[in-house]
Order: sequence, then C-alpha cells, then structure tokens
Amino acid sequence: MIAGLSVLYADATLLVLDKPAGLLSVPGRGADKQDCLSARVQRCYPDALIVHRLDMATSGVMVMARGAAAQRSLSRDFSSRSVTKRYLAVADGHLAPPPQDWAVIDLPIGVDWPNRPLRVIDLARGKPSLTRWRLLSHDRTGQTSRLELEPVTGRSHQLRVHLQALGHAIVGDALYGSPRVHAMAGRLLLHASSIAFAHPLSGERMCFLSSPAF
Repeated sequence: MIAGLSVLYADATLLVLDKPAGLLSVPGRGADKQDCLSARVQRCYPDALIVHRLDMATSGVMVMARGAAAQRSLSRDFSSRSVTKRYLAVADGHLAPPPQDWAVIDLPIGVDWPNRPLRVIDLARGKPSLTRWRLLSHDRTGQTSRLELEPVTGRSHQLRVHLQALGHAIVGDALYGSPRVHAMAGRLLLHASSIAFAHPLSGERMCFLSSPAF
C-alpha cells in the first residue's frame, strides 16, 4: 500500500501508478517539496526509478521502472516516441470541431527566460513541439470544451502552452490561464488518461487507463 496512490500494475520490472493532482512527481528544492510520488513509491519499492514526469497540477497515469536496466529500456521508448500517451482536458471556450477527427498544433516551444519555469511559443528558437487533439464535447452552460490530447513530443508544459496559444487555456491553469480561467476550477483540469508501451522484458504491448475526477 502506497500512501495516497493507486497502483494500477506492478511486476518485477515496472510499476504503473495513478498520480493525484497537487503531488510532485519528483522532489523539488526546499524541505517543503520533498513529499512526491517517487519518494512515496520508493518507500515500498526501493528499486523504483523515474522514467517520465507529470506536472504537479496534473493527475493521471505514470510509469516507473524497477532497476536501471528497465529504466534504460523505458527511457529509450519515451525518447523514440514509441510510447503513446493520451490526456483529457477541459478548455475555456468552445473550440470548433476540426475538419477531420484529429487536429494538430505544430508550434515550437521555448523557455520564457525572464519568467522561468514558464514556457512560450518561440518561432525563432523554440524546440519543435507537436500536439494532436480532438473535440469530445461542448459544455454550453460553462462555455468550455472537453478535449482528448496526444502529445507527440514531450516538452515541458506542452499541452498547457499549446492550448493557451489557441486562445483556449485549460480550465484551472494558474500558470497559463487568465485569472478568470484559473478561478473556474479548484485544480488544473488536465488528466493523463492512458499510456501504452511495450513491456521491457516480454515486448508485450501494454495499455493502462485512468478516469479523471472531472
């Protein structure tokens, strides 16, 4: 049993966990930022190692490797983009349905140096960044759009920056939303809803799902 965490899967090679919103993935700077998913997991599984991260404000599926060999294998899969990740989000306003089922946001992202750790769209020096998205529904009362998102690349804050660039920041976003958008929810309405990858040992394709609380 891991405090405050749901274990979706565990074997001798990897762990799949459901991270709550408001919990760091790894320790931050300062004594008040040592409680995090990796520290909680390592109390029960000392060989557990980080492979990827979710923002503190984001909830959902996270994978950890057990041991250095599994970490190297899974890290290669993330780097080669053979891991498929999907997110659910609620965005401010009504996005028009794309002509096809999925649309693409292809905008380079760079560090906002005067305001680190924020990111910005930087057409001159930003790193190539690609997000696929599709519209699931409109909430006409709340004037929001429910979206499914697939980050093809893995830049920091990519989904949040890309939706802000469309003029539809994610509801509850304290970093990239206006004060009005931030106040629309008590948390960031962004959830890692699924992840699919090949098992490091068997090669079997595995897929794990998590439903958001919003």
